[in-house]
Amino acid sequence: MDYFKKYEENPFNDLAWNIPEQKQGYVNIIGGNSQNFRTVVKVSEFLNTNSPIKTLNTILPDTLKDKLPALPNFVFLTSTDSGSFQDEEGISEVFNSGDFNLIIGDLSKNTITGKSFSGAYKSSEKPLLITRDAVDLLAENYPEKVLLNENIILFATISQLQKLLRAIYYPKMLLLSQSLIQVTEVLHKVTLSYPVSIVSLHNGQILIAKNGEVAAIPLEKTGFSPISFWMGEAVSKALVFNLFNPNNFISATVSGLFS
Repeated sequence: MDYFKKYEENPFNDLAWNIPEQKQGYVNIIGGNSQNFRTVVKVSEFLNTNSPIKTLNTILPDTLKDKLPALPNFVFLTSTDSGSFQDEEGISEVFNSGDFNLIIGDLSKNTITGKSFSGAYKSSEKPLLITRDAVDLLAENYPEKVLLNENIILFATISQLQKLLRAIYYPKMLLLSQSLIQVTEVLHKVTLSYPVSIVSLHNGQILIAKNGEVAAIPLEKTGFSPISFWMGEAVSKALVFNLFNPNNFISATVSGLFS
């Protein structure tokens, strides 16, 4: 398995030198609905405080206009009657306006929202990091076309990846009961078949896959717990290192998660 590497510590410390001291870059964070917008705001605050990103916009459905302060970095898009996103054209414009995009989730299970996001995903020309319930929408809306987009990074649980592979009738199964080696082999083959990038968690190991290569780092070495890993800080750190180290997905993500 020469495609599989395990790291107990960060071997790519030199990538930290590419993080600028002066603020640079343009990032959009998209998420929330009328009932739940805590995570998108929390992640925006974390990146504002802990990263050198110059322009950081928080994209929310306009049903939240009366619930949140009118801050310059808050951008509101047309919402459905139930309070989630529905404007595919507006979402596409947002995706292509910045250098990097994070779809943090809390989008609800609205069919219109799912189609709007997935339609925008498949045509995006800018990096898209998709996580939490935003991943679940993919299995129901254009999953194969989305997986064929080389700009997409999935920060997804094994259960979510299992659902995606079933949706595209992929011949290899992913199961929670599989060993680390078995899961690694599936990720190896999936990322040879599709240009999508993947980050997941299995048996205490963070797995990072791209172009058939798979890296594993122990969760305990990063300071995250199995719950906190999915709350927003881990994906934010991965975003920052990938923003300033483009075309080095595995090494940048490893560095971000160790930082």
